[in-house]
Amino acid sequence: MDTIQATRLRKGNLVKMNGELYRVLEMVHLTPGKGKAFVQVKMRNVRAGTQLDHKFRSADVIERATLDDREMQFSYREGDTFHFMDLETYDQIEMTAESLGDSVNYLLPDATIKVSLFEGVPVGLDLPLTVDLKVLETAPAIKGATANAQLKPATLETGLVVQVPPFVNDGDTVRINTETGDYQSRA
Repeated sequence: MDTIQATRLRKGNLVKMNGELYRVLEMVHLTPGKGKAFVQVKMRNVRAGTQLDHKFRSADVIERATLDDREMQFSYREGDTFHFMDLETYDQIEMTAESLGDSVNYLLPDATIKVSLFEGVPVGLDLPLTVDLKVLETAPAIKGATANAQLKPATLETGLVVQVPPFVNDGDTVRINTETGDYQSRA
């Protein structure tokens, strides 16, 4: 059994509590003037999708979920269902847009991604730090605008809308940070 101290929890960690699997969404370590320090955690139940706010004492030890990471290829999207193929066994798995969250904005067909499985059930993706996406539509550059001028919205091939500098045009490929969803550079 893999355990972690409450103060060492981080956003994205998967923990087991009361037989259920939770993903840590936010955590704050608080030290009040009086009393003992504690960790306030906002978690989402991976199977049910419900959110839970929980307060752990700093000394509490929590059971970490042991995950099996598999290399998979994103095959295609069918409505709100995303299909992946295991590159070793060629088994197909499905994940819903709801379970994938913001990750759907960075998935391109044929991309190889690590899928985390818990007891054989897919529970999340391990995306690369950046992805390169093509700009489908953006406003034209304004004459006389400098590089440090206002940003403009651009719609990317996955449907994600990001703010880009004025020199980015339709058809350009841009590098996006998958953690923040921010424009990094032209690719």
